[in-house]
Amino acid sequence: MMRVAAAALLIICLPAAGIAQSVADRLNDYPTAARADYVFACMVTNGQTREVLDRCSCSIDLIASILPYETYVQAETVLSMRRVGGERMSFFKSAAMAENLVAKLRRAQAEAEVVCF
Repeated sequence: MMRVAAAALLIICLPAAGIAQSVADRLNDYPTAARADYVFACMVTNGQTREVLDRCSCSIDLIASILPYETYVQAETVLSMRRVGGERMSFFKSAAMAENLVAKLRRAQAEAEVVCF
């Protein structure tokens, strides 16, 4: 009887565990290295204290909760390409898609600054 109850409990809990895992994966799809890069750059800009470390960590966590990692990478790529000169890079300065990506990142960063700083 106890084995049947345990088996029933497993059958009931496994689908819920799968759902919880997918939600956790969705909210934590930023690789550790990407989060660390953001925090290091943030600390260079804002100071290298323990308080700033906490605020910068909060900031990337909030950005990660707003933007999927793929969107974050695309926006960062656009910003990086804008720093490069030349005629070929003009697409990254004027395309609506590129503007939209950067605007999403800027909104997420602004919200993170309000909440974390």
